Amino acid sequence: MANDTSARLARLIDEADIRDCLARFSRGMDRFDRELYRSAFHEDAQMAAGPFVGRAWDCYEWAMPMHEAGQELTHHALLNCTIDILGDTAHGETYYLFVARNRDGSLMQAGGRYIDRLERRDGAWKIALRTNLIEWSCLPPALPLPFGDVPDIAGNGVSARDRGDPSYQRPLVNRRAASRP
Repeated sequence: MANDTSARLARLIDEADIRDCLARFSRGMDRFDRELYRSAFHEDAQMAAGPFVGRAWDCYEWAMPMHEAGQELTHHALLNCTIDILGDTAHGETYYLFVARNRDGSLMQAGGRYIDRLERRDGAWKIALRTNLIEWSCLPPALPLPFGDVPDIAGNGVSARDRGDPSYQRPLVNRRAASRP
């Protein structure tokens, strides 16, 4: 029983480390945080994403100008995830939903799956190979952002595509006055 529990705990820790790696990719893309994005991939990792095929670290350099020029913000939301671990290699399938608010006011959505081979090297799980399967996309109607008329709505910060985003604030504090409309 003890060995079974130890093996299960080791697997859970590996899965948590892999999920953390996958989240670093998404956050790195959405916050334009190059170092965070790179921390999800081994230096020699390869990626196939849309028209881009090559080194994963180079994909960031290819994608950022496109995202910056055309979009005010992006969300790479990770959904269902399966992970098969065999020693220091894992294969993952992660469903994703991509949403962008474009500079022209329109929205863009796409969905698909990241198919990954991850490797544990020097004790760290990172992506070694990623295939991005884009399975659908659409342009849904855009609506105004809610609560735009609240005077201090930005008191705790606004979305930013850099380390000025409130998610980097440590410690997180509330700067807005109490209100119960």
